Amino acid sequence: MQTHKLGLADVQVSALCLGAMYFGSRNSQADSERLLDIYTDAGGSFIDTANIYAWWVDGFRGGESETLMGEWMRQRNNRSQLFIASKVGFGYADVPITLSARWIEEECNKSLKRMGIETIDLYYAHVDDRNTPLDETLEAFDKLVKAGKVRYVGASNYLAWRLEQAKWVSQTHQWAQFTCIQQHYTYLPLRPGTSPAPQVFANEDLLDYCRSTGMTLLAYSALQSGAYTRPERSLPDRLVSADNDKRLAMLRTVAQEAGVTVNQVILRWMIQRDIIPLIAASTPEQMTENIGALNFQLSAGQMQRLNEAGTD
Repeated sequence: MQTHKLGLADVQVSALCLGAMYFGSRNSQADSERLLDIYTDAGGSFIDTANIYAWWVDGFRGGESETLMGEWMRQRNNRSQLFIASKVGFGYADVPITLSARWIEEECNKSLKRMGIETIDLYYAHVDDRNTPLDETLEAFDKLVKAGKVRYVGASNYLAWRLEQAKWVSQTHQWAQFTCIQQHYTYLPLRPGTSPAPQVFANEDLLDYCRSTGMTLLAYSALQSGAYTRPERSLPDRLVSADNDKRLAMLRTVAQEAGVTVNQVILRWMIQRDIIPLIAASTPEQMTENIGALNFQLSAGQMQRLNEAGTD
């Protein structure tokens, strides 16, 4: 599988990151393992989970995705071939929303135990906790890196100015820095005045910050849970506008020209803009379609038309 340098880290990761949010909850163990096998058989190795996945699904409390990941890695004996990302910060069960030092350390230890691994390759601050000083949060992450429990640290749901503030704190103390940012992002921009809160959408400020600093953007909800192509699912109101109608029309035109699906165009558009999309799937067919985004190239003209649609 095509790879991409992960921001400020000296490591290459898969150009498509597999999101494991519903593995072990909405996706049964058998289905989850099948999807993981399809992804890794295609050469993928970058898998994303979190401590909270998926507490909001009826009958589950959080930690299920990490637990399933651990069982699958033990069965396949493939830990050394994978780049595993997890997260801390959002609340679940009796764990509060926080990035205090105590909870970062405790949740990291729990994630390591669930997955049966010694090191998390990429550990995210899942939410920007404004109630905990950045110094405390970043020092806690640095201690995990120095202890060998974490290789690299990343941020998720942060604004650009907070990333720059965190960068200054880390550099001042010579602590591990955020190497990448994972944010809600898709082909259609938000309608002005709307938000996917508590998630944070990647705006132009953040995109410009990533370009200027070399920080990698990882895009979650890239395909909006299938809303671009599944008639029974509507795009959220925050993405509905006259300008976005023009972008949707261009998306369909380019997909027809390239002989691929709309979803594949969105993923390919991101890859060619040096963004790593997170992919998810409920069926083998969906997984295969997503991976197919690596099998073609958009022309310079198609990229320009996709970028400029709806801006006149």
